[in-house]
Amino acid sequence: MADLDRFSVATFNLYNLQLAGKKMNPGQKPWTAKEYAAKVRWTADILRDQDADIVGLQELWHAGALEDVLDKGRIKSRYDVLAAPADGSRIVCAALVRKGLLTGEPKWVEAFPDDVHLESTGVDDPQAPDISVKVKGFSRPVLTFSVALREGAPDVAFFVAHLKSKRPHEVTDEKWYRKARHGDHRTALGYALATIRRTSEAAALRVLLTAVMKRTDTPVIVLGDLNDDKLSDTVNLLTEQPRYLVGDSVGGGDNALYTGQTLQEYRDSRDVYYTHVFQDQRSSLDQVLVSEQFYDNSRRRLWLFDGLTIDNDHLNGHPGAQDAEASEAADHRARGTGDHGIVRMGFRWAPMDAGLAPSPSTTDTTG
Repeated sequence: MADLDRFSVATFNLYNLQLAGKKMNPGQKPWTAKEYAAKVRWTADILRDQDADIVGLQELWHAGALEDVLDKGRIKSRYDVLAAPADGSRIVCAALVRKGLLTGEPKWVEAFPDDVHLESTGVDDPQAPDISVKVKGFSRPVLTFSVALREGAPDVAFFVAHLKSKRPHEVTDEKWYRKARHGDHRTALGYALATIRRTSEAAALRVLLTAVMKRTDTPVIVLGDLNDDKLSDTVNLLTEQPRYLVGDSVGGGDNALYTGQTLQEYRDSRDVYYTHVFQDQRSSLDQVLVSEQFYDNSRRRLWLFDGLTIDNDHLNGHPGAQDAEASEAADHRARGTGDHGIVRMGFRWAPMDAGLAPSPSTTDTTG
């Protein structure tokens, strides 16, 4: 049984970690043997250097490729590998869990929970037309598992997620599509469909989270490429927008999640949080969300936030480039680098003093 005083988590989009020569998404060339070797080497270096206790992984195609990474980094003995469905035929979420921490069996959730019902007849707004959304499952199955960090402390429930990207759906091959009618609007329609899918997935993930969190003391951590920034509608849907308290205020939300980005901003005024670069725009798409058991000001705090770092130098072009910011992205295929930053977050055991009684004026019961 582990009895940790400190632990760390990370979220890492692997940028299509697939075996050399094997097919990927439509329009994507398979990795050559040379490209694959560079990719394995770079990924192994990152994982070895991060040395996180739990790593949530996205965009894994084949478990064999992940095994190659761990072998290359000589870190195979560190981790239990959660990657059973990664047979090379599709993208899945996966995880690495420090040996001795995993409890029970991991589960990949593909279908939306039965409680997800996205339909409205405009009862609250008679002017609003009816709406019905028929998305029934996750584009990338959500991985969930539990770990035991300390004797006598509750197990921590983890969720590893990869929500639909902002890239517009390609609609030109849809049965309803007519170039003469829809051609000028295909980008707008594609973006709308991607947003609807991502929002639906966020709602379904929130339902899964609420089933674990509501009226319980179960600590929860979400690791994921959520494909949206911290104040986006989808991330707000997941967090339920809790209040962030300051000073000696004490509270915490039973069903709330707190973004690692915001916790870091309270500690450090320098904002360098970005995990993705597209057309010179820096975005924070990769998130760590934590329940009140990891929130400094929560009266039910167990673990104290101990800092967040982002490895994102590889997003800014080739080393030595005269204008790295103007360089949209490094040649990831040639260099083996990923197209997302890696977020790492640490915690230390520091339960809130049981004798500290919060006053009504400083208590947040959001959630």
